[in-house]
Amino acid sequence: MTEARRLLFVCSQNRLRSPTAEHVFATYPGVETLSAGLNAGADVPLSEELLRWADMVFVMEKRHREKLSREFQQAVGGTRVVCLDIPDIYEYMDPELVALLEKRVSPYL
Repeated sequence: MTEARRLLFVCSQNRLRSPTAEHVFATYPGVETLSAGLNAGADVPLSEELLRWADMVFVMEKRHREKLSREFQQAVGGTRVVCLDIPDIYEYMDPELVALLEKRVSPYL
């Protein structure tokens, strides 16, 4: 049996976009998911431990990737970081957000 791919989804507050992605892809076979936020006060703050756990990191916006490389450069190491270019305009589990996530993440699975 092959080991599951560990995907980490990152947004600002870990309240809408990244928890939606975590929920959507948690049901995919061979995939484990977690999510976190980059801002102070995020529901699940991003940590070096989470970054080391991940095989691949998906950020929602370019500014997230920039902040990630600025504040967590060591922990990111050689882990692939993919920017999904999904703006902060969706509610949790918004059908449009779910469709966008599936379209943009699926090629990497």
